[in-house]
Amino acid sequence: MTFYVTCISSYAAVRQPASQPASQPRPLRSLLNALTLILRTIMLRYFVLLLAIGSVIHPSHGTEVMVKGEDDKLCLYAKLMVNFSVLYEAADNKSNSVQFELPTNVTLDGSKCEANSSTLKLNFGLGHSWSMNFTVKGNVYQADSITFSYNLNDSTVFPKSASNETVSVTVRPHITDVSMDTCYSCNSKETIEDESVNQTLWNVLIQAFVSNGTQSENMTTCIADLPTPAPTAPNTTTEAPVTNATTPAPLPTTTPTPTLPTPATGKYTLKPDTNSTACLLATFGLRVGIKQGEKYEEINLDPNVTTASGLCGGNSSELVLVSNTMTVTFVFANDTKKFRLQAMNVTVKLSSGEVFSDGNSSLSLWEASVGSSYMCNKEQNYTITSQLIAFTFNLQVQPFGVKKDVFSTAQECFLDSDLSFLVPMAVGVALSLLIVLVLISYLIGRRKSRTGYQSV
Repeated sequence: MTFYVTCISSYAAVRQPASQPASQPRPLRSLLNALTLILRTIMLRYFVLLLAIGSVIHPSHGTEVMVKGEDDKLCLYAKLMVNFSVLYEAADNKSNSVQFELPTNVTLDGSKCEANSSTLKLNFGLGHSWSMNFTVKGNVYQADSITFSYNLNDSTVFPKSASNETVSVTVRPHITDVSMDTCYSCNSKETIEDESVNQTLWNVLIQAFVSNGTQSENMTTCIADLPTPAPTAPNTTTEAPVTNATTPAPLPTTTPTPTLPTPATGKYTLKPDTNSTACLLATFGLRVGIKQGEKYEEINLDPNVTTASGLCGGNSSELVLVSNTMTVTFVFANDTKKFRLQAMNVTVKLSSGEVFSDGNSSLSLWEASVGSSYMCNKEQNYTITSQLIAFTFNLQVQPFGVKKDVFSTAQECFLDSDLSFLVPMAVGVALSLLIVLVLISYLIGRRKSRTGYQSV
């Protein structure tokens, strides 16, 4: 802006006469000076307006990259938008938060394409990078992880940072079961949360394994972008009119809430690779309840159209179940002695077409000793959040220490154990004793009353 102002001022100065004739009237000279000032002001505002318009007429359309293999053919294509929100410690012992987006100017150092795995790595700024790893499983591929590395020594992004380290966080996106030779497409926003970093992805178009160097025109669309199902047509049957002279007032009708059948039991297995033994076993039927204001809806997970994926680790394991309407993520924690369900996240498309997503990462459920499994055949319900309820049926899980692809000895829940029958028995015995005591007290009281009358 300084450049334009200087040019305008210089232009106006050049256009002014170097000297006025002595015979020129003073009113005319004053008028010329006033017109020059007005012209200068108008031109200045015009250039400022152009600068302002120029700053908004070039919106970001996302980052588009093409990775080529050793044969110089396209092997990975990506176009996406990513927003970052990072919480970091400042030098004054305060926590600062910054928001920035993935720039369009990136480099691809570290990106690679292989037969069964690919890596997209986008490097930007002063030591920042964002990468996504893909693997092939049969006729589909998936994104296994996203790693975001940010350099706290970059004062332009992280002012007054107390650290100069480069921090890396790894999360798992919900990009699974993408058919080979298709592009994964998701225009809806997906926010992946971590302790100090939130990443929001949208307008995503990715093909991780490109055949013959040509990008496919076929799409695998994410659940959030699926069209809303058409509403059921109302019943148009008209009843015959009543011919009675007096017609009674119609009774109010209520539509009963449909009762869902018990969800089918699914069996899910995770293996590090196709030739390995299982590292995680899970068997259960699942139903989720969604509460939004006064509306409540329950949805069963159909194991017949559900695929399982995830990760097995020493201290943490993850099971991701994806159906045509629902994605459920379970995270198990291991403290070397016991394991438990630590986190559960659900993304589901409701009957209204709205996409609901909620979860809790501070759970302590399904606890059992490491090397054993947790089992509960009875129906259980858990309040995951104020809006999300989970119902399980015929549950048995073992996220750690699986041997020979079978469940280890099960630790039963209280409802399945023999002790569960002792509670009603104990209550019954206590009530019986209480009744006996009341009767004895009553009889003793009556006997004393009769003895008193005889003495009088």
